[in-house]
Amino acid sequence: MIKNKFLKIILYPISALWAFLYWLRRFCFNYKIFKKDYFKVPIVSVGNISFGGTGKTPMIIWLSKKIEELNLTPMVLTRGYKSELEKSSGIIKAQDSFLASSKVLGDEPLMIAKSMSRGAVVIGSKRAENLKKYFDDVQADIVFLDDGFQHLKIHRSFNLVLFDSNMDISNYKTAPLGYLREGLSSLKFADAIAFSRSDQVSSEEIDKIIKFLRPHLKENVLISKFYYSPVGIFDITDELIMQMSDLSGKNVISVTALASPRSFNQSLEDAGANIVESKVYKDHHFFSKDDLKEIQALAKSHDAIILTTKKDIVKLKNITQDSNIFYVDVSVKFSAGGDAIVNKMRQILKLDSI
Repeated sequence: MIKNKFLKIILYPISALWAFLYWLRRFCFNYKIFKKDYFKVPIVSVGNISFGGTGKTPMIIWLSKKIEELNLTPMVLTRGYKSELEKSSGIIKAQDSFLASSKVLGDEPLMIAKSMSRGAVVIGSKRAENLKKYFDDVQADIVFLDDGFQHLKIHRSFNLVLFDSNMDISNYKTAPLGYLREGLSSLKFADAIAFSRSDQVSSEEIDKIIKFLRPHLKENVLISKFYYSPVGIFDITDELIMQMSDLSGKNVISVTALASPRSFNQSLEDAGANIVESKVYKDHHFFSKDDLKEIQALAKSHDAIILTTKKDIVKLKNITQDSNIFYVDVSVKFSAGGDAIVNKMRQILKLDSI
């Protein structure tokens, strides 16, 4: 939050211009000044209007699993930020994910592919072209558009917009005054909103945000709340080796390259771990051998284990098979509204409601 009044006055015109340009872009797509691509397959966008992590990847994994439970095939379209395929295109099928490299695919696409038992993840910034190119190879029943709320070139059946429950209302302004990519007026195109990390704030705080957002939302918008529940601690070969409760009293080196790393460390502390050092890298950071040496040296000096996230372990595997590096796997759990989202997916797929 910017507290300096003079700086706010200077930045306000930039923030207003930023919001206007995004509004104008949506206007041009909605009134067919810019061309949209339409597809017969249902397309569900999972995105946000803020910078930083809101839980898009865990949500896509959760949605894909729900589709697989219906014996249907999902496809995920993702940019693959900082991957070798970002500027071109590529596909990784669920059954081939164990062969793939995060450097080629990107950390999040590989994480998604490894979680799937069927279907595929398609990587590349030109997502409409990639859907045309790879659809016949997958024959998906539904397509999830990762980080898709601003990707207006593709018409979608459903827009799910995520918010981080920890973000203060004072930051609900467009950049550079706040953390929003675009103005709140864009929320009238949201069919559902979901608040991640809902276990880290009170219900009253989330209700306060909902009340603040309500004038910008559709009357029938779905509202849900979810959080991350640790599944367990796994080694670098993906074997479950301990439960979260086993961390109690253990020295830990925490290693993260996330947009929002605070909640990961909080989960370790809640389990009783003694975090002797927290190594925080930029989101999507690709670990080098020098990074690894530094982390390993810290672990040795503190007689500690190295703990990271599922997203980061796929990158660390590129450079090491150190048996002293572990990761925490998590699953999405809904405190409210999860069934409504599943029912909406069934309606989109023309299935009976559960």
